[in-house]
Amino acid sequence: MTSWLTRLYLARASRRGFDLEKLPEAALVPLRRNGLDPVAELGEIRRREPVSKLPVPFGVTIWLVTGYAEARAVLSDAKAFSNDFGNLVGKAPGATAEQNPGGLGFADPPHHTRLRKMLQPEFTARRLKRLTPNIDAIIKRQLDEMDAAGKDGRPVDLVEHFALPIPSLVICDLLGVDYGRRDEFQRLAMQRFDLIGGTMGTLGAISESLEFLLGVVREQRKNPGDDLLGMIIREHGDDIDDRELAGLADGVLTGGFETTASMLALGTMVVLRDPQAREIVSNGSADDPAVHRFVEELLRYLTVVQVAFPRFAREDIQVGDKLIKAGDMVVVSLSGADRHESLGEDMEKFDATREPTQHLAFGWGPHRCVGAELAKMELRAAFPALLQRFPQMRLATPEEELEFRKASIVYGVESLPAVLHPAS
Repeated sequence: MTSWLTRLYLARASRRGFDLEKLPEAALVPLRRNGLDPVAELGEIRRREPVSKLPVPFGVTIWLVTGYAEARAVLSDAKAFSNDFGNLVGKAPGATAEQNPGGLGFADPPHHTRLRKMLQPEFTARRLKRLTPNIDAIIKRQLDEMDAAGKDGRPVDLVEHFALPIPSLVICDLLGVDYGRRDEFQRLAMQRFDLIGGTMGTLGAISESLEFLLGVVREQRKNPGDDLLGMIIREHGDDIDDRELAGLADGVLTGGFETTASMLALGTMVVLRDPQAREIVSNGSADDPAVHRFVEELLRYLTVVQVAFPRFAREDIQVGDKLIKAGDMVVVSLSGADRHESLGEDMEKFDATREPTQHLAFGWGPHRCVGAELAKMELRAAFPALLQRFPQMRLATPEEELEFRKASIVYGVESLPAVLHPAS
């Protein structure tokens, strides 16, 4: 079911368009990593200048925020900073008003507030609990598939068989996507995040996925189901139009698919290299407080969404020791801020027993990811199930030979071959 998806995943870097690799290397620092860790230059920038200018040739001033306190200040201030997609028109190459994806990420109050109030109740822990049996069943099905593929010591790609299909199928269930259209849904989901593919390619993929989701919404209008879209339609009816609802669904896709897939793949690497984490996960369960701590620390340490949605200053405003002028773009480095020393000791290191921090892996403030609890549910269920099913699992390829994304909003690894049943 997913082999073609992995081929597409690997081929995205060859798409042509606006090429970020032509930017000055200093401008790419927020998107670069050394294995699982942000490059050392990002930490040096944070320590030296937590609010700094990015050297970009677009004729627009872009500020990079790497300090933790400064990042929270920007992310929490919807009055001083705008997320509206219209700010990108004429500034981001290829961006037009028609390509606005809608949803929450590129919206400001009061529009953002209205839509979030409709969506938020469906992501409370109480309502999400109904998904637990489906999540467990999806995980078990994928582990069965992996077991069959990995007999006799044959390597299995954990990206293809584990990391990608679990969140994809969970979101299909959540949105009520018909089983016959799930391959199409996965294809659209994969075309959105790697900036090396070009702004035009990414915006085109957004437009295509919105058309797909509009079709799902129209089907739900005729016969609302028990899924997220059906519940919103029954509770709010004509208070939300099809385009707005498709935008919300697209936001769920954007926030919940590739981000969770990257966490599952990279998180498996962390577990396999860290004996303490492996013991906690192997002996735990989704309800185990030790597993909860492990997942929170994993979210902080990896922070796979490397930068937040761009903000635009509505007025002149002081952030840290810098004056940001009205109209300037502000990019918050979530991965940089989550390594800040104010969060605790040795924040450059992973500690599976660390008490949860107020990390920024899901953002902060009014735009914090609405699906955060769903993502945590998947991670807390998937890792113990994986390690308990395959207690002797090991990577089949040394970490230094793995292919990681070179410059992407959502960081990840292209494939993760593992031996599930090593010879004794």
